[in-house]
Amino acid sequence: MFILGVILLLLGLFLHITILTTIGIILLVIGAVLFLLGSVGRPVAGRRHYW
Repeated sequence: MFILGVILLLLGLFLHITILTTIGIILLVIGAVLFLLGSVGRPVAGRRHYW
C-alpha cells in the first residue's frame, strides 16, 4: 500500500492530475501507519505483521 501510494503520488504530480495526487497521499499515510503499527509489534487486524 505504501509503494502504491508513492507511485500514485508521483504520477499525479508529473501528470498534473489532482485526484491521483490525493489518492496517493491517502494511501501513503495509511500504508505508513499500518507499517509502523506492525513494526512495533502491535497486532493489526488480528495479525502480528501487516503483510
